Amino acid sequence: MSNEMPTAIPLPLSDEVLRELIPKAKDWALMHGAAMRSKTSFSADSLNFAPFVLTPSAVPRKEFQRAVDLQCVINKLVHAVAHNREFLVDCLKETIKVDEFTKNLFNIYNIVTEEGITQRTSLAILRSDYMSHSLDNNRLKQVEVNTIACSFAGISSLLLQLNSFILAELHQADKLANMPENHALEGICSGMLTAHRHYGVPNAVILFLVEDTTYNICDQRFHEFEIARLNPRVRVKRRTLTDIAVDGRLGDKRIYFSDDFEVAVVYFRSGYEPDHYVTQGEWDARLMIERSLAIKCPSIQYHLAGTKKVQQELASPGCLERFLDDPNEVEAVRSIFTGLYSLDMDDEGNKNVRMALDHPERYVLKPQREGGGNNIYGHEIHTALSRMRGTERTGWILMQRIEPPIARSYIIRPGGPDVPEMVDMVSELGIFGVIIGDETNILENEQVGHMLRTKVATANEAGVAAGSGALDSPFLID
Repeated sequence: MSNEMPTAIPLPLSDEVLRELIPKAKDWALMHGAAMRSKTSFSADSLNFAPFVLTPSAVPRKEFQRAVDLQCVINKLVHAVAHNREFLVDCLKETIKVDEFTKNLFNIYNIVTEEGITQRTSLAILRSDYMSHSLDNNRLKQVEVNTIACSFAGISSLLLQLNSFILAELHQADKLANMPENHALEGICSGMLTAHRHYGVPNAVILFLVEDTTYNICDQRFHEFEIARLNPRVRVKRRTLTDIAVDGRLGDKRIYFSDDFEVAVVYFRSGYEPDHYVTQGEWDARLMIERSLAIKCPSIQYHLAGTKKVQQELASPGCLERFLDDPNEVEAVRSIFTGLYSLDMDDEGNKNVRMALDHPERYVLKPQREGGGNNIYGHEIHTALSRMRGTERTGWILMQRIEPPIARSYIIRPGGPDVPEMVDMVSELGIFGVIIGDETNILENEQVGHMLRTKVATANEAGVAAGSGALDSPFLID
């Protein structure tokens, strides 16, 4: 298959059409909430539209459906991993020696498991991210599985409407049938409400654990507003880890209270980066939440199950069979893996380091971090590995670099030109899943929607909140 994706509609567009269309598209985005707060001129009272791609980007229909169909298996796999203490301990034993952040998370995991986990039911909102690999007939390959603070379900649900509006304005309404429906926001919020009902106290609240400063405010607030739409009787409260350190407490039976509100569900939209734990107080707050009766999204074991080291270990021969009984499911999951390599201090790790040093352009070096902007690419890998001392490299994994096909369109950003140039782009597809259960029972397991992030082809990272990507919609092609 060619290393270039077809465009959804004939491009380029004339300057005249762009001058009329783009202001209208920007206003649509702002007036419907496809927006974020500015990082350069922050104000709680103003918004910029979120960067978006003017026309939807092509995704092979068969591959899109393959990822959608596989999500419940991914959910089940991660759920099984999160509830296998032996595997998590063995998998992360070297990582926690060199990665302080993962070590602190693991210490909390040890404490709550040794005490006896109070709330055995977990709610997990997962997003499995993929890129088409042009060296494998544009088949989707997994970039990672996100188990905490999976963002953009709210705004991505709007991008279908925005791109549909744009196509209609361009007299291309006949193409709308190629754009799949996206109910990510409703599906995720329904999952939170299911967890709330399972907790069993109608007047208990859902607590959103948020950053001190929230730039991606619309995406977060849409979840609150959708919960209110689906069940107006369930209240949502927003608190930071610092707030919890001051005002949180455990009552009888380890019922968790924030201020005077009993908390049924804690939904983490922060807590995934070291900077979110400014003092020991934030770590103590995280431990208090994990000790509590509240249902966590994610629980500490789910947070650990999302580390890159776990992802790498799952790709090793025979590992998937520990968690999945169906050989067809094992093969389906294995087919989405790209090369994932350990950097442990052994012969295998030494061989993988030499492999990366010999051909750094073929790989990505990944630490145990979420949130974007943490990976190391290409020839910078040589510098990074050369600077690592002792066992430091065991805190990282090496991943084969996916070579996505090139697409072409216009990326619209705040402050951009009135008539932007077409650019070469690559896209990353995320499939959202919701799973609720404990180590013996799964109460709910659903695939609920998708997102598409697109970046300029020369950029390494695709994070929209981090400033390097743009939101997009899939346009399915045969």
